[in-house]
Amino acid sequence: MFRSGIGYDAHRFGEGRKLVLGGVEIPHGRGLEGHSDADVLTHAMADALLGAIGERDIGHHFPNNDPTIRGINSLEIVRKAANLVTAAGGKLINIDSCLIAEAPKIGPHIATMKANLARVLGLDERRVGIKATTNERMGFLGRGEGMAATAVASVEMPG
Repeated sequence: MFRSGIGYDAHRFGEGRKLVLGGVEIPHGRGLEGHSDADVLTHAMADALLGAIGERDIGHHFPNNDPTIRGINSLEIVRKAANLVTAAGGKLINIDSCLIAEAPKIGPHIATMKANLARVLGLDERRVGIKATTNERMGFLGRGEGMAATAVASVEMPG
């Protein structure tokens, strides 16, 4: 049996933070605010993985009031979500995602992000999709107030 899960995450930009996406530090004047490193890409992917096995979202598994995970590298969050898939008897087939922001340019960093995510998810890089788009200057994303990401995971589960 195959199951799919979807994920979405958004964070506002803030001063004095590094911008981390897919475990890569991206040069930009502002980073994303959050309890962890606020990596919207890995957060959306983790929610997609959790959704595919019927689990609750990352806020349940990684609450923002837990001081032990303050500033956690979000590659660890997506790794733990993938481990929950395995523990449920599932096998991750592929994961696809889309980053949404007016800036910075993401294209030059996608190969490194894919390599990072493939490594922590135990996938061939060809099974990790990362795309980027703008919001055509509409809404909070279009005004450059933050960044968002969507993700879809496909998981094979025992019958």
